[in-house]
Amino acid sequence: MKKSSGIHVALVALTLAMLTLAVSACESGCSNSAPAGKTANIPFTDEGTLTFSRADSSEITTIRIEIADDDSTRTRGLMQRTNMPADAGMLFIFPDETVRSFWMANTPLSLDMMFVTREGEIIDVHKYTKPLSPENVTSSAPAAYVVEVKAGFTDTWGISETDRIEWSAND
Repeated sequence: MKKSSGIHVALVALTLAMLTLAVSACESGCSNSAPAGKTANIPFTDEGTLTFSRADSSEITTIRIEIADDDSTRTRGLMQRTNMPADAGMLFIFPDETVRSFWMANTPLSLDMMFVTREGEIIDVHKYTKPLSPENVTSSAPAAYVVEVKAGFTDTWGISETDRIEWSAND
């Protein structure tokens, strides 16, 4: 009886150790709390439109936007999103114009990020940002807006520095 009791205790201890290891690994590396085999599906919210144009005012394309204009929505951004429509993006609106820094730590999508002045001029385009990365993506000059779209969008449409944006919220 003593021998089988020792084996039982060892098996329980081993099981507990494995569970502790699995939980701690998930706490440091899991991107969402969805059950295994399922992904978080945070839906896109259509809150306005944003038009990209050249410096000469010729229109490039227009997308639908979700607007992040307060601390809560700017902090959340596109974290934990597993998909984004090709014709959509997120516009971050800030009350001031300063050098901006974003990161991708909880964002599983690769994005193109554009930093934009108060006047609507794109000053930086960061393409194909690395998903789930803690590295900062920073503007080279003060920006009042940041536009995030699916990676490859700026290549598809040829969007670059000196191009411009104009946006409007839905009524």
